[in-house]
Amino acid sequence: MNTHTAVSATVYWTTLDSPLGQLLLTADESGALTSLSVPGQKGGRTAGSVEDGWRADPGPFRAAEAQLAAYFAGELTHFQLELRSSGTEFRQRVWDALDSVPYGETTTYGRIAARIGASRAAVRAVGGAIGANPLLVVRPCHRVIGADGSLTGYAGGLDRKRRLLGLEGVPLAP
Repeated sequence: MNTHTAVSATVYWTTLDSPLGQLLLTADESGALTSLSVPGQKGGRTAGSVEDGWRADPGPFRAAEAQLAAYFAGELTHFQLELRSSGTEFRQRVWDALDSVPYGETTTYGRIAARIGASRAAVRAVGGAIGANPLLVVRPCHRVIGADGSLTGYAGGLDRKRRLLGLEGVPLAP
């Protein structure tokens, strides 16, 4: 379930080791996942960016931890987590479109723009919204590629994008 409202007063956080490096996860007081960042992520959070008042507590992240482990083991193809993101209405539409891109498949920025009813001229704005995705891996922005099939931009870095697509069995050009 994805919702895009309410900023919570309490922020929980934890870190998880993964094949992509140490992940930083945050959740709101209801336990909804609000961000998942990888080390060195453009615009992402790191353990060093944990803010005063945030509560270190792995409890709210048990389901995310189990599902991420299963995903990285090749045993999970669809996350069943409550997600909550803050963003403009446009970004929310783009993020909802990302959520519908199936495991092991790719789409293009232009197809995402068309899916949300945006013009071809909005492809750059769609790319900006995808780049601002606060929930890497679980909201599959890594499945968006260039119109020519090239691996373009990924806030977590192209090597991680390549690894995630490879894990999902997407054939990649050398």
